[in-house]
Amino acid sequence: MRENWQEHFAEAPDVLLGAGRQRTIVRVRDLAVGGDEFVTMAGPCSVETEHQLMATAYRVRNAGARVLRGGAFKPRSSPYSFQGLGLNGLKLLAAAREETGLAIVTEVMTEDDVPLVAEYADILQIGSRSMENYTLLEAAARSGRPILLKRGMMATIADLLRSAQVILSNGNPNVILCERGIRTFETAMRNTFDSAGIALLKQVTHLPVIADPSHAAGHRELVPALARIGIAAGADGLLVEVHPDPDHAWSDGEQSLDFDGFAAMMTALEPWIALRGTSLHEEKLEQRENAGTRLAEAVA
Repeated sequence: MRENWQEHFAEAPDVLLGAGRQRTIVRVRDLAVGGDEFVTMAGPCSVETEHQLMATAYRVRNAGARVLRGGAFKPRSSPYSFQGLGLNGLKLLAAAREETGLAIVTEVMTEDDVPLVAEYADILQIGSRSMENYTLLEAAARSGRPILLKRGMMATIADLLRSAQVILSNGNPNVILCERGIRTFETAMRNTFDSAGIALLKQVTHLPVIADPSHAAGHRELVPALARIGIAAGADGLLVEVHPDPDHAWSDGEQSLDFDGFAAMMTALEPWIALRGTSLHEEKLEQRENAGTRLAEAVA
């Protein structure tokens, strides 16, 4: 990594790539996020009913997803919007895992809820609104669960890496970064998808990076295109909202794919994911060559 990047992100030293530092692979049940496998996490914005969640779990699994996402606690902009099922939602997620074998990722919103959510979830999601809630980050880190850290709506890359540094500094190395779009002057989409940010993160950090095209787009017809862009930029996986009946979803239906749309997207992404595998092979060859060069220089 170039020295100026080291200086630019100096407040997050443990997050940065460096000589001899291997890329982090986050182990989640039988998955390895950040390794050779491209990992898709998919499911509804909110857990609504048992039927809705179970139907979604089976369909996203059959289409290739390895992790079920679903909100039990929902941070909503309006106090009048659906706030989530809470504990009942967590229990439904755990039941879906038992039925399908999918790992579970769900958001935790307060430090007081960390033990409860960690009891049911395989991955704790820190939402964009909570990215700089350092008390929450510290509590989540101490849970020992892998952390999915979403970039804040107005956060720079440096801000995101500082938050990741907080988690690592509290003894938890298993952090997955998530680019989900940022606020800009553009209003046609929900957020502006920062694909360059994904490319930069893959250059400067050893942590896995996944893309959330759903929150970036805000419109379901744009999700497949942004997913392709995320993969091309180097993402290790996707986080996608899927619902059996998006037009009647209790939250974020406008950006959710239906079952057929998700399956079609996953099929269309196969050649893009295959190209990613080629890039990973080339990166490993380059790493071996660099290591050999450093060894030769040390011997000389």
